[in-house]
Parts: sequence; structure tokens; C-alpha cells
Amino acid sequence: MQSLLERAQVGEPLAQSLLIDSLKTRIEKMAAYFGRRCGVDADDLVQEAWIAVLEMLPKLDMSVGNPEQHLLKRARWRILDTIRFQRRRQHLALSDLQLENTIHIDPQSSIDIARLLQELTGIQQKILRALMEGYTWREVADIVGCTSANVAYHVRRIREVYLRLEYGE
Repeated sequence: MQSLLERAQVGEPLAQSLLIDSLKTRIEKMAAYFGRRCGVDADDLVQEAWIAVLEMLPKLDMSVGNPEQHLLKRARWRILDTIRFQRRRQHLALSDLQLENTIHIDPQSSIDIARLLQELTGIQQKILRALMEGYTWREVADIVGCTSANVAYHVRRIREVYLRLEYGE
């Protein structure tokens, strides 16, 4: 199996096909199980699992543990992430959204946006732009290259600057 994984890793089509065949049954069973348990289409979960496997294959470290099990773990993680994402999308209506974690700039405000941007650091400007484009904190964190906790910190600093400019503190 080790040599098959090594050949598949470098892009040999026959080796990749054999690897897919060897993992196919387990991935399909895993997707069917989670699909039944969570009410998500098993075919969608299978596709997500294969994406995870094929994305991880070139980066797979053959010297650590069992590479085949690592690929299967990645597939399971992707399946669970997909389920979480679909549940979140199913249950949140626009009227139910909690808006306390967003930045609200009042259109009637006397603040000059250019002045607000001058007061912010470069990363805070990027975060503000991404949030105003509708990205979530996690997505912004990925874009900027930090954690969502860092985004929360910067959002608090942006609010402080906004309030200082708004109320002249």
C-alpha cells in the first residue's frame, strides 16, 4: 500500500485509480452512515470526502503513522464540516440572525469614511472591508491570515475608533 500511495502522490493515474478503488467502499459507508444520522444526502458527502482525499494526497507525509488512515480521517473531517455548514444554512433565517457581531455604520452618521479608514491599521482596514462585503469572521480570518479571535479583537478596536469619531471622545 505504501508504494501505491507514493505513486499516487506523484500523480500516476493508475496508482490514483487503484487508491480510489481501495478507499471507495469505506468512504461510501462513512458517508452513508453520516447521511442517515444527520439527514444529509450521502452522495454530497461522498463528493466532499473525495475532495478532501484528493486535496490531501499531494501533501501526505508518508513517514508519519498510517497514510491511508490519515486520508480517511481527512475525509471524515470534511464530511462533518459539510454537515455543520448545511445545518447552519438550514436553520438560520435572515430575520433570526444575531447582528451584534457585525459592524454597523449608520448612513446618517457624520463620520467621514476616509477619516475612519485613516485611523485604522492596515489589517483593520482589510477586516472592515471584508466584513462589509458580507464575509463571516472565520472567512475574514482565512482571508487575512489570522484566527477568528484576532478578528474579534480588531472588530472591537474598529468599533472604538468609530465611536470615538462619532461622539468626539
